[in-house]
Amino acid sequence: MLEDLRQALTPAEKGVYISLHIQPGAKREGITGIFGTALKIALNAPPVDGKANAALLRFLAGKLKVAKNSIELCSGASSRDKRVFVAGITIEQAEERLK
Repeated sequence: MLEDLRQALTPAEKGVYISLHIQPGAKREGITGIFGTALKIALNAPPVDGKANAALLRFLAGKLKVAKNSIELCSGASSRDKRVFVAGITIEQAEERLK
């Protein structure tokens, strides 16, 4: 399912950028596949008052085994398409932990 995961990841000097497509208000939370060139994630939180963004950061921190403050929402705060930067991990570590 996630064989195309690497296309959603971009290496950086001190971490990794991840392109995401978010499905807020879902019944089940988790990674559901690839949407274009982005990793698709379903979240229980509704898309109001930043709740889905907060849930996304918590979800990614747990999945990637990093502190929540190591993840920065770079773009897409009010969109389903987002880009985050995760500090302190390599692209290989991100790929392994997201599978």
